[in-house]
Amino acid sequence: MSSAATTPPSVDKVDGFSRKSVRKAKQKRSQSSSQFRSQGKPIELTPLPLLKDVSAQEQPELFLKKLQQCCAVFDFMDTLSDLKMKEYKRSTLNELVDYVTVSRGYLTEQAYPEVVKMVSYNIFRTLPPSDSNEFDPEEDEPTLEASWPHLQLVYEFFIRFLESQEFQPSIAKKYIDQKFVLQLLELFDSEDPRERDYLKTVLHRIYGKFLGLRAFIRKQINNIFLRFVYETEHFNGVAELLEILGSIINGFALPLKAEHKQFLVKVLIPLHTVRSLSLFHAQLAYCIVQFLEKDPALTEPVIRGLLKFWPKTCSQKEVMFLGELEEILDVIEPTQFVKILDPLFKQISKCVSSPHFQVAERVLYYWNNEYIMSLIEENSNVKFLSTPHCNPEMAIVALVYNVLKAFMEMNSTLFDELTSTYKSDRQKEKKKEKEREELWKRLEDLELKRSLQSDGIIPT
Repeated sequence: MSSAATTPPSVDKVDGFSRKSVRKAKQKRSQSSSQFRSQGKPIELTPLPLLKDVSAQEQPELFLKKLQQCCAVFDFMDTLSDLKMKEYKRSTLNELVDYVTVSRGYLTEQAYPEVVKMVSYNIFRTLPPSDSNEFDPEEDEPTLEASWPHLQLVYEFFIRFLESQEFQPSIAKKYIDQKFVLQLLELFDSEDPRERDYLKTVLHRIYGKFLGLRAFIRKQINNIFLRFVYETEHFNGVAELLEILGSIINGFALPLKAEHKQFLVKVLIPLHTVRSLSLFHAQLAYCIVQFLEKDPALTEPVIRGLLKFWPKTCSQKEVMFLGELEEILDVIEPTQFVKILDPLFKQISKCVSSPHFQVAERVLYYWNNEYIMSLIEENSNVKFLSTPHCNPEMAIVALVYNVLKAFMEMNSTLFDELTSTYKSDRQKEKKKEKEREELWKRLEDLELKRSLQSDGIIPT
């Protein structure tokens, strides 16, 4: 047998500190860039005169030429290549940003396709793959875009273009269409938070100016969220898309359409189930509250949905749910509060009794909320809480004392009834516990006796 045949196949060495290795890999990858179309040879751009140095009649044509030049895309991973041309393009982009901000009469019909073409050439590209199995957005560094010196200026230019007083959506809609929006939404998966922030502004401007694209944008965001919840659990731009949705929801006309209500129940509520909830929870809670302020009748399905997905093992997530629930209770109407009293306070009771002090502490702070206290007082005939256990943390004990004091002042008769019931239940529990211990003691004695008899130590 040859030595090659006896040599075992090579395997990767097991790293006991794999998390550390992954983080090192991330640090290296954080310097990478998206995959632009490589042109394979040095790019030469012919210097053009500055726009301010030519006559007003020549500026529109020169503006188009500069847009065409800026379609050239450079490789920023090679830090030594095309240095002169990279700087020339950067200065040209700066000039274009200033020009569209202050100039008038430049936005001819011929400019629209050239602007969209230049923007498309620069921003639409294949994003670098993300190691979704290992990448932790809360701990690991994101991949920053190496070409940001150019990319930022392109985004800045496009935003100024969309905000221009001369901008005409009726002309632009031929070029800023559904395909353009779809590619734009895909870029929200960029790990670079700077890019996602610009994308948020761009999409918001497009939504505001193109009425014909609004339903399409909402539908595609809906699809992204559904894929995120039920398939991938990975999408970097969820927080930014939710922030845009917060503004969109705020502008919904009343009464709300059935599709909007369905989006709330079928998409936004299930978003609470994903592991990375902490990355976008603030924006999600804002959207939920916006819906409830629009239509209070949605309160019951929303709270029941939250209770359905209530965390069972993650205390950090439970604290987030409690924070969101308080935001909802801040805007709830008394008529809606009555409808969810029973399931709501069953969950609150469990949280008060939680062995995790942060969960118990967070829910007990509800009783510092004047509006929530007024709702409870209006329904003080209802038996809200039954807390067989109290967290031993001193801070929690103090909060529990304050809550009990508030209940006593609110409805002393009910408080006495609950106290009596609680004492009776505790006595029954203690009695059962004692009986259980005695039973186990008898069983242990019986087992010991049988063991000694089988060994012949004592007579049968």
